[in-house]
Amino acid sequence: MAVLLPQRRRLVLLCLFSAALWEAGVGQMHYSVTEEIDKGSFVGNLSKDLGLEPLMLTERGVRIVFRGRTQLFALNPRSGSLVTAGRIDREELCAQSTRCLVNFNILLEDKLTIYSVEVEITDINDNAPRFGVEELELKISETNTPGFRIPLKNAHDADVGENTLQKYELSPNDHFSLEVRSGADGNKYPELVLERALDREEEAAHHLVLMALDGGNPVRSGTSRIRVMVLDANDNAPVFTQPEYHVSVPENMSIGTWILTVTATDADEGYNGQVAYFQEKTPGKSSEVFELKSASGDITIIKSLDYEDAKFHEIDIEAQDGPGLLTRTKVFVTVLDVNDNAPEFYMTTATSTISEDSPPGTVIALFNVHDRDSGQNAFITCSLPENLPFKLERSVDNYHRLVTTRALDREQFSSYDITVTAKDGGNPSLFIDTHVLLQVADINDNPPTFFHTSYAAYIPENNPRGTSIISVKAHDPDSDKNAHVIYSLTEYTLQGAPLSSYISINSDTGVLYALCSFDYEQFRELQLWVTAQDSGKPPLSSNVSLSLFVLDQNDNTPEILYPALPTDGSTGIELAPRSAEPGYLVTKVVAVDRDSGQNAWLSYRLLKASEPGLFAVGLHTGEVRTVRALLDRDALKQSLVVAVQDHGQPPLSATITLTVAVADSIPDVLADLNSLEPSADSDTSNLTLYLVVAVAAVSCIFLAFVIVLLALRLLRWHRSHLLQASGAKFAGAPASHFVGVDGVQAFLQTYSHELSLTADSGKSHLIFPQPNYADTLISQESCEKKDFLSAPQSLLEDKGELFPQVNPLHNILMNYH
Repeated sequence: MAVLLPQRRRLVLLCLFSAALWEAGVGQMHYSVTEEIDKGSFVGNLSKDLGLEPLMLTERGVRIVFRGRTQLFALNPRSGSLVTAGRIDREELCAQSTRCLVNFNILLEDKLTIYSVEVEITDINDNAPRFGVEELELKISETNTPGFRIPLKNAHDADVGENTLQKYELSPNDHFSLEVRSGADGNKYPELVLERALDREEEAAHHLVLMALDGGNPVRSGTSRIRVMVLDANDNAPVFTQPEYHVSVPENMSIGTWILTVTATDADEGYNGQVAYFQEKTPGKSSEVFELKSASGDITIIKSLDYEDAKFHEIDIEAQDGPGLLTRTKVFVTVLDVNDNAPEFYMTTATSTISEDSPPGTVIALFNVHDRDSGQNAFITCSLPENLPFKLERSVDNYHRLVTTRALDREQFSSYDITVTAKDGGNPSLFIDTHVLLQVADINDNPPTFFHTSYAAYIPENNPRGTSIISVKAHDPDSDKNAHVIYSLTEYTLQGAPLSSYISINSDTGVLYALCSFDYEQFRELQLWVTAQDSGKPPLSSNVSLSLFVLDQNDNTPEILYPALPTDGSTGIELAPRSAEPGYLVTKVVAVDRDSGQNAWLSYRLLKASEPGLFAVGLHTGEVRTVRALLDRDALKQSLVVAVQDHGQPPLSATITLTVAVADSIPDVLADLNSLEPSADSDTSNLTLYLVVAVAAVSCIFLAFVIVLLALRLLRWHRSHLLQASGAKFAGAPASHFVGVDGVQAFLQTYSHELSLTADSGKSHLIFPQPNYADTLISQESCEKKDFLSAPQSLLEDKGELFPQVNPLHNILMNYH
């Protein structure tokens, strides 16, 4: 009793402490249900008690939280009622406790509110009384007088209340009756009372049946057979030194340790006084934990003790003498708690992801910490590592909240491995760690940034369509869609066409591509703006400038402007008098190149000549001059092939064939031309005929020349009036349209020949004075198009306009020829 009182005081204090905690928390709900009912049976109207509609239970995230126990109850989301989740056995849960209470919590996840629920499991009569042995043998001396009492083995009923053992009945006989004694522990103990003296010689054995009945409906019963052997005098039963034994044992006591010795004495002598001890086999676990030595009465531990499994053990011991008289006692073993259990975590709810803009105080996790020990060993403190933006808040019933203390930054820490340490108050203290993995969800708070403040790219002209130009990259420290960068170009119009028709950009990679083949002669530089925009909501963006330079290539062949080939397919003829001195300017080859730089630097050379050494071409001027004086043996018709070549890589070139007629006058030209005919052996009559025809032809040609010259002059006068009407269009054309690239200007050589007809001996003569020539720049009025690159065609469409004095003569000679 002295050991029980402190334990009971501690239990009372624990109950008062729990009640105080409960008053600080939320009210408790109480229900009652009988054991062994079907799964899904109604327990209580939980939605009504919570003040919620049944459909609100799921929306509010209402669920049952158990600790270390099979879930016995469940929620019916349709009716909002609490129902059984399976078979409930009161005896398995509470053994023979008078009241069987199951406690658990109801959690509202949306508000993280905890409600305590207590369900009382009421007993039904599902267990019949049961004896420890099916047959009991008793030995009674025939000397025993009526009224002699023999204690019998009692029965056990796992039920409680009215359903437990209520009475015993003995089968009818002539010598014995049954009396039932109530013990201090509340149990009923049957005793066999001798009503009539025994006579071993008359009847050596008596067979009885003892029946145990409970108070259930229907009544359940159990039986034990009793065989009474009649012996001679043994009138003293063993007597224990104590009516009850009490001992306290720490739960970490090793197997095989002795804990107690029970002792009983018998006043008889000899065989009748020999006492043996027996442990009564009762339904329960105590008989499996302790072992009683039959001869010595020593009690030892044969199975490890566990305070958390059983705090008390009762051992029923019988002392029996040789003839069979027995007496009983009880040994009460109190198991003392030691700190052998570390705290246990029960994570009720936890958030794996939190937005980086969540305000301080956001709940990350709600968990319960429990220690199966008791007293100071079960006092738990929880802690977090330092320098983390989190803290713990204690709630009711050992619940804790893990909350944030400040705003988070995913770009600084994208995840946290939060270690929560729970430590009990034992000595030595035990602890356990649990980890909460938290991912910080990204918000779009960073715009993309380019790696450079500006970009420059180069692309050669005549590039293939789809050529990759440059790759621009932008970095966004955000993640997922917030870091997915989309590239685009700022649209504007370039030479009347949108920029998107020239350049495109891969929106995912930032690679710029050429959609067309660029022409350096069209434009040389493009200024672009590249925009990098992420995919967040709202999206953030940044811009960077890009300069695209077009590089020139040698893609244009030199174009010869003068001499221009006649439109009828014949070869033009240049005149050189026989009296020409060395260095005489016969003509000048004028060419341009649409490229720039060294690709447009032109050089001239004489590729082929019918009379080598007679003519030379200026390397840079293109002037065709005589190298030596003309001789009589020199042929009338000299053919020259002049090549014009640029300095590109590889170089491009063009050629022109010049025909130079050598003569001092037109008759000489005609005479020389006639001498080329194969008529050396013809008679003079044929020669006279040819001369007459030639003179007539020349006269006709000259008349035609005058008519054509007048027509051309009229046409030029008409065009000048048209140009004056549209002077605004052509007057503003820059001179650069008529010059080469990089300041190289093209000059044309104009020639003036005075033409006179004289009558000498009835013959007509063409007289060629020494020509005068000058380098003059082509005037703007001589061009009909703004673009210089089309000037050769426009300038040479009308030969009379560019070279009005030379071309008619050329035509005369060509027609004559």
